[in-house]
Amino acid sequence: MGRTVSEEADRLQAAARRHLWMHFTRLGGYEDSDIPIFTTGSGTRLYDVHGRSFLDGLASLFVVQAGHGRADLAEAGRRQAQELAYYPIWSAAHPTAIELATRLAELAPGDLNRVFFTSGGSEAVESAWKLARAYFKAIGQPQRTKAIARHLAYHGTTMGALALTGLPALREQFEPVMPGAVHVANTNRFRSPFGPEVAADDDRLAQACAGAIESAILAEGPETVAAVFLEPLQNTGGCFVPPPGYFARVRDICDRHGVLLVSDEVICAFGRLGTWFGADRYGYQPDMLTFAKGVTSGYAPLAGVLCRDFLAEPFLEPGASFSHGITFGGHPVSCAVALANLEVLEGEGIIDHVAAMGPSLGARLESLRDIPIVGDIRGDGFFWAIELVKDPDHPEVRFTPEERSALVRGVVAPRLFEEGLVCRADDRVDPVVQLSPVLVCGDDELDEIEATLRVVLGEATTHLSLR
Repeated sequence: MGRTVSEEADRLQAAARRHLWMHFTRLGGYEDSDIPIFTTGSGTRLYDVHGRSFLDGLASLFVVQAGHGRADLAEAGRRQAQELAYYPIWSAAHPTAIELATRLAELAPGDLNRVFFTSGGSEAVESAWKLARAYFKAIGQPQRTKAIARHLAYHGTTMGALALTGLPALREQFEPVMPGAVHVANTNRFRSPFGPEVAADDDRLAQACAGAIESAILAEGPETVAAVFLEPLQNTGGCFVPPPGYFARVRDICDRHGVLLVSDEVICAFGRLGTWFGADRYGYQPDMLTFAKGVTSGYAPLAGVLCRDFLAEPFLEPGASFSHGITFGGHPVSCAVALANLEVLEGEGIIDHVAAMGPSLGARLESLRDIPIVGDIRGDGFFWAIELVKDPDHPEVRFTPEERSALVRGVVAPRLFEEGLVCRADDRVDPVVQLSPVLVCGDDELDEIEATLRVVLGEATTHLSLR
């Protein structure tokens, strides 16, 4: 006889507790509570081992652009696996990697015509920094090894990418990390280090934030700096939107000092901001662009680096090579799925849908400002954050780490889950709730997001006795 639903749930729960090491997870936190186990997905929804329905308001970690349960994307992978399941792109090629590289070059801004495939976002960022170093060594500037990134920015967890990541708490267990990364101010208006008067003025804020990058380049010595790594819209800390003119200034600074500009679009590419790439959304030309996540809508792992033509030139010389590779980078099945996914995003008008619906999502979230615990709302496209505050009259009064944890892990996160909304409630810095819905969400789903947040954030306000 087959197991009942309850028996199967218990079996999986016991096996997960005994054998599965979940990422970024406080494993001891599940001693007295069940590990969430999702078994199926359809469209914008996920279903757990008990059959409960959840709205995927995080696109399963900023990944599932085109929706869950798509037979066409699954079929693309099946067909490719049957034809050629695997061969590496090490001194050889296969059709799906060639076709995907060509399609990405067509979509990318400017002359980002070369694609170096990896299997994950951290590997893509790591590869970009390695390429920057190798490029400068190849053109006779071997002293250019350093990189500039921003405070709180998340660029990955491999040792090079981790050095770029601007979250000290993520680096502590693994220090010393790779040397050479320098961190500067981000574009957080709500808690700007440049003060409220500067934060309220687009031009002054853009100048101050870009100026921090130039100051760091000058302090380190321009001849030692290889690259600046920036997300179009910064993730960690809660969706920091760049002020108008910021990226134009950064591009000018990089050009004047001979520094490469890397757009880390592991999250922001493939429709998340209502454009193919975040660089399109904010109008700048990067020298490299890292991507992952949404390129396949999560149906297979794939990532990579898009590079401008000049970066490849030294490696086209006889005998030259970029001595770097990833076994599963450019995997045939993943590339086939990515090609099908890009066709879906374009053919079904999904990116245009995000451009049209993004302001509507923002307006729904803005309506929550009447809840006292809501301090700030910021974002773009289908990528938004709500920052929670301790004192609505004095937002400069911040939660202690213990208070953040109690609020987010003890109240907000579990209640959102109980109400059937998958999103991110983050307590690593000032507490935020992040929304990154599946890109095919419509008015009904956005209404559900707003209604659920209103209930849970209202309860959180009561929990803190805010009025």
